[in-house]
Amino acid sequence: MDARLVQYEEKMQKALEFLQADFQTIRAGRANPHILDKIKVDYYGTPTPIQSVGNITVPEARMIQIAPWEKSLIKEIEKAIMMSDIGITPSNDGAVVRLVFPELTEDRRKELVKDIKKKGEDNKVVIRNARRDGNDAVKKLSKEISEDEVKQLEEQLQKATDKYIKEVDTLVESKSKEIMTV
Repeated sequence: MDARLVQYEEKMQKALEFLQADFQTIRAGRANPHILDKIKVDYYGTPTPIQSVGNITVPEARMIQIAPWEKSLIKEIEKAIMMSDIGITPSNDGAVVRLVFPELTEDRRKELVKDIKKKGEDNKVVIRNARRDGNDAVKKLSKEISEDEVKQLEEQLQKATDKYIKEVDTLVESKSKEIMTV
């Protein structure tokens, strides 16, 4: 990739990385500790990621267990989970907080797949916007460089766009398959 276009490819790469991280937080009927990534616990007045205040384990396929390093944090962890949008009610036994994932219904699976496809489409828009910005920059350069160079730069941008859009499609496809697998 031409050095003048690297920043636009980086935008495409960041969009793809964001989508991958976003997909990790979508639960597929199995317990995935990544759904807790965005949840913050009030730790002595400071919002702190759950991973920083306790040990997270997956003892069973549909259960996450959080063992806080300080017992006084159990109520705070429960409160943070209740206020999040993961839709699971935590339970505790005084020592650990447990999240039990219910089996996904067919309707919920279809809803999740629809949501995944929408996120994929939104991500493609971001990638295409990066291409458009790159093409605009190339057009501004057209006074300084030859027509052949302009065409080469535009082709490089299009190839990068096609590559990232294909990767988004692959991600959407695999996550949809994971969700629909019972």
